[in-house]
Amino acid sequence: MSVVCLLARGHLLIEDVPGVGKTTLAQALARAVACSFHRLQFTSDMLPSDVLGVTIYNAHSESFEFKPGPIFSNFLLADEINRTTPKTQSALLEAMNESQVTIDGNPHILPRPFMVIATQNPVEHHGTYPLPESQMDRFLMRLRIGYPDRRSERDIVRNSADSLPEAAPALTGEEVVELQDLVHTVRVEESLVDYMLTIVEMTRNHESLALGVSPRGSQALFRAVQALALLDGRDFAIPDDVKRLAVPIFAHRVVINTRTTLVQRRADTAERIIEEILTQVEVPL
Repeated sequence: MSVVCLLARGHLLIEDVPGVGKTTLAQALARAVACSFHRLQFTSDMLPSDVLGVTIYNAHSESFEFKPGPIFSNFLLADEINRTTPKTQSALLEAMNESQVTIDGNPHILPRPFMVIATQNPVEHHGTYPLPESQMDRFLMRLRIGYPDRRSERDIVRNSADSLPEAAPALTGEEVVELQDLVHTVRVEESLVDYMLTIVEMTRNHESLALGVSPRGSQALFRAVQALALLDGRDFAIPDDVKRLAVPIFAHRVVINTRTTLVQRRADTAERIIEEILTQVEVPL
């Protein structure tokens, strides 16, 4: 799923409890491509300039110079993004939406490919600032790792190391950009587009949801479906692509209705509601 997100020119949010490998997954994805990479540990005292960069006065040249921040890289790992303040979180909005940042009124184009891989712990943990809906919507996909099964955890315990094993990158940045361009050539039939839009409309009218999927979410699903088909070696999309991607792309974009009863809220999770909607929509032939 993380590779699908990359090829669809999206940004990835990895959310789960501490210690299940969120940062490791993000680092592994970034290291698989021969591109620039920055890891930024978000803290409560971090400023937007720590992410974007700053303009300083050079006494020797008697002029102002821009010093780029960590965001000027192909991959930015925003580790524990919900531990920094909303002001710093919002510094990423323009970069994630337009692949550029504006400093002192001057736009600066970010390199290609560009991807933000953010990790966060659940908002119930102390010392966190929940991401607003507008920023959650900028992430094409949200993944949850979960606890490993007993066999997998046994392998983790026995083979754990202090760092990721060294390995040659599988792709160059230029190859990634070529694949991203190739994604747009994947055919998506009109009946499949109608299928996706029906799912979106049902999230907007569902009684347990106060906020449905936005048009940006519809676009995200369309691009991701094309990317998944390309990874599977197809030049056309199928309904199963939509079924596989609807939950990781839509679940973080909807908001549970707080007016429902407490029992309903406990039973209803965004993931479960999206899965329920998928069973109610007729699949195109």
